[in-house]
Amino acid sequence: MKPELTQNDIAAGLRDLGLKDGDVVLLHSSLASIGRVGGGADAVIDAFLAVIGASGTLVVPTFGALGIITEVLKARPDAVQSILPKACVAALGAQAKVLCRDHWQAELAHGQDTPYTRIAEVGGYVCLLGVDQDRNTTLHTVEELARLPYLKTTAPITFDTPAGEVTKSWPFFPGPHRDFIGLDPLLLRDGEMRIGRIGDAMVRLMPAQKILDVGAQAAKDDPAFALCDNPNCADCQGQRADLRRDRFARESFQLAATASLAGRYAEEIAENCQRAGITAVELDCLNGKPATTLGSAKVERAVALLREEGIKVSALRLPCVPKELGSAIELAGRIGVGRIVMPLSPNASQHVAACQAAGITVSFGNSILDCEAATEIVLELEGAGLAFSPAAFARAGEKPFLQSYRRKLRHSIDQLDIEDATFDGIPQPLAQGNGEIKELVSILRCRSFSGWFVLSATNRAIGSLQDAVGQLERVLDQI
Repeated sequence: MKPELTQNDIAAGLRDLGLKDGDVVLLHSSLASIGRVGGGADAVIDAFLAVIGASGTLVVPTFGALGIITEVLKARPDAVQSILPKACVAALGAQAKVLCRDHWQAELAHGQDTPYTRIAEVGGYVCLLGVDQDRNTTLHTVEELARLPYLKTTAPITFDTPAGEVTKSWPFFPGPHRDFIGLDPLLLRDGEMRIGRIGDAMVRLMPAQKILDVGAQAAKDDPAFALCDNPNCADCQGQRADLRRDRFARESFQLAATASLAGRYAEEIAENCQRAGITAVELDCLNGKPATTLGSAKVERAVALLREEGIKVSALRLPCVPKELGSAIELAGRIGVGRIVMPLSPNASQHVAACQAAGITVSFGNSILDCEAATEIVLELEGAGLAFSPAAFARAGEKPFLQSYRRKLRHSIDQLDIEDATFDGIPQPLAQGNGEIKELVSILRCRSFSGWFVLSATNRAIGSLQDAVGQLERVLDQI
């Protein structure tokens, strides 16, 4: 059996790591990880206090069941506690009151004017004693200061303060799973994090300000820096979807996916859209069939479910030119959709008139016509848009940007079908075919295009909705 560690053994280990007289340190700990300690948690606390001296300050988080060392320190009669139920700390030492003062008044639970940023401001440290970065609360400070879009506002909490009873909620509050344990390489890169061992416990000591600086740059470079890439982690996949929703919401265009790319049934469509960060669908198919061939009651139920799940319907898309458009117009009205997308044909003017009479707008897709034929028809229309398909123009042997777009068609575009293909019609990942999709996305963004970008059904030949969204993100990153 290994001998017990003494207070002096622990103090020596802390000094070896560089902790010294006058330091301020935020401690996250596990007594069990250290091994047998003579004097238990009190010996660990006293070892820290012996090293940092009367002018130093020891701080521990106290907002949950965070170990016996935390509980023992919090119970000491000279401990000062900050007031904020979801992020409170306790402190011993010279700056305890300054660090804990008015924590409850801070806008963010771990942000500015909290113990976490104050420790950094006074040159303090974070110590992980027998625990990993997953317990490093200062990384939540990084997230909150960056106001990362996946963070949520807490439910209101009523609690006592020196000013009386207060009811408050906190925005940008950290939630479920993170991959903080993968951040060690970032903090080790320039040698600022020191690693040692006390008893059986690995110990990490790092400047709090360095954590904030490194984390801020990481969040700027990649807002998903703290999320894992496990496709089966629902927490991180959901938070990645929040990041995508935020990114797309800041674009001038509106983004949708065809329902058939998202799934077969309404529940599946809604779930896949939520996971991909998509908030709208173009309703082309349901239950494996064109939506216009189903009974209106089925379509109404499906649309109601989508809306309950936060997915709006951007348009009703027809797979072909019908002999009589009235039933599609009636269906659009019943489901509360004010726009129809359908193939362009020589009868387009009649279709425009029928839709306008019903108060519905119409956009025509170039699925069967080349640029010259499409231009002749579109220029004769009033009050109609063009759903521009780069893949269709490529299949017609045209260069969609250099040739098709540059004709007068560009003035009628109110939708870009996000799809790619080779000249011989083989679907391709975005920007890997002859559709010149990157050029089209770029020029439309340059003019603050406010119409629809629609991830089309042809992307099913390449992969899933998630794959298509990822490809679109990469295209946007390259522009």
